[in-house]
Amino acid sequence: MIQRLFANPVALSLTGLAVIVLLAMSVSITPETKQGLITSYGQYKRTVNPYRAGDVLGQSTQAGLTFRIPFYEQITYIDKRIQNVEMAPQEVLSTDQLQVQVNAFARYRINDTKEMYRTVRTEEALNARLAETLGSSVRNELGRRSFATLLSAERGQVMANIRQQLDAEAKKYGATIIDVRIKRADLPEGTPLNSAYDRMRSAREQERATIEAEGRKDAQLIRAEGEAEAARIYAQSYGKDPEFYDFYRAMQSYRTTFRKGDGQGETNVILSPNNDYLRKFRNGG
Repeated sequence: MIQRLFANPVALSLTGLAVIVLLAMSVSITPETKQGLITSYGQYKRTVNPYRAGDVLGQSTQAGLTFRIPFYEQITYIDKRIQNVEMAPQEVLSTDQLQVQVNAFARYRINDTKEMYRTVRTEEALNARLAETLGSSVRNELGRRSFATLLSAERGQVMANIRQQLDAEAKKYGATIIDVRIKRADLPEGTPLNSAYDRMRSAREQERATIEAEGRKDAQLIRAEGEAEAARIYAQSYGKDPEFYDFYRAMQSYRTTFRKGDGQGETNVILSPNNDYLRKFRNGG
């Protein structure tokens, strides 16, 4: 039979072609960035090059040639890398009755292809489920908070809550949420936006006035403490020589009384020569 096969070039060519086709259907190449999902008539069989925590691309993967039974087993490639899902922009009503236009996205990875195939079958279906859940989680979380929350440090807690809710849902489909971020959260143009700006400006003005009042209060206390300390030091110093203290105070009074504000000495004062105020100008003063 073999001799007859070699004697017939057409049969030999067809046989060779059949072998090549069967070999091509039996061997697949699984890239490092993909997970090979092997199924048989809708039933999960195994995963080639599955995601494992700690794997390093190019070192500890199982990528390469993959053998399967022709016609009986099929292979589908599932991305092994981190993927993005984005919710459709929508409006959320905050607790301060503001319509907030929100757009958010999440990053996730498929780490259980068997569970993903059992629940949603395809990556596209998983992405749609997560986008729907992300939108619902954002509405639920932001609907319980004010718009100012998104502008404060509390925003981090908001994102953590959304990520926790989304991750709980993603685990049902064999995925893990890596991160969740709000791309933008804006007020609609017009009166609502202007009203929000006015409220924010008023709040900042009140905060500024409070800080200035506290600053003036602290300055008065510091100044009073400084003056009291200066008076104490003066009293302690001058108490050691009362006569010098009397002379020093008299000189200060003369300087203030007998000169104009510009220091030209044009002030006119009429006093009796025997006035006690002028005692320092008399002989022996």
